[in-house]
Amino acid sequence: MTTYDGKKIVITGGSRGIGLTTARLFAAGGAHVLITGRNQSALDAALEQLGDRAVAVRSDAASLKDIQALAGTVQERFGAVDALFVNAGVTAAASFDSTTEELYDALFDINAKGPYFTVQALAPLLREGSGVVLTTSVVNVLGLDALSVYSASKAALRSMTRTLARELLPRKVRVNAVSPGPIDTGILDRSVPADVVETMKDTYRSTNPMQRLGTSEEVAAAVAYLAFDATFSTGTEFPVDGGASQL
Repeated sequence: MTTYDGKKIVITGGSRGIGLTTARLFAAGGAHVLITGRNQSALDAALEQLGDRAVAVRSDAASLKDIQALAGTVQERFGAVDALFVNAGVTAAASFDSTTEELYDALFDINAKGPYFTVQALAPLLREGSGVVLTTSVVNVLGLDALSVYSASKAALRSMTRTLARELLPRKVRVNAVSPGPIDTGILDRSVPADVVETMKDTYRSTNPMQRLGTSEEVAAAVAYLAFDATFSTGTEFPVDGGASQL
């Protein structure tokens, strides 16, 4: 029997980056994994990596209609769930003076409202003793330029980690958060011009106490720990940031 043999795990935002790496870890360990994402081609590519232990569902993390439909699909495919990794989220940078209502609403809808109602919709399917993991960010304790709204949305999620942990105690469900710092997920290479991406990475490395970027695998290991092995922990936040928020 492998580590996660027979476990049923749901990962929102599982088609790329940290979500996909975590899905690979669980699937390799024998789990059945259901991943979500908004881009069908990315979901299809993820399924090719994950194999027949995975199910992919196109779902918008900010849509309550999609979230309710997701709960129905999870119940149909899995019945009960052993772990829920609420990872779907977006980032955007804008100065305080240039931030628009549209940007503000988009970040909070996906990063705060979506996770809240995802946990609400899937909570009835969580087995006793299961673990919920939310993805926060190192920025929820740091004041960084041009990230005021993104940081606030992740700070809201940190608060929810505590309150949802309290709410779900009677069901014997644990709720914790993983807080990534500078992680090399490939998103910079996809979203930043090639002539500046290495300069940005060098800056992140030089300002980090460990003098390097983290990997998706390092975050995935923390998620797995919180989901299954941290059996006497709830309401906590686990930084995976090379010491950036601590030193």
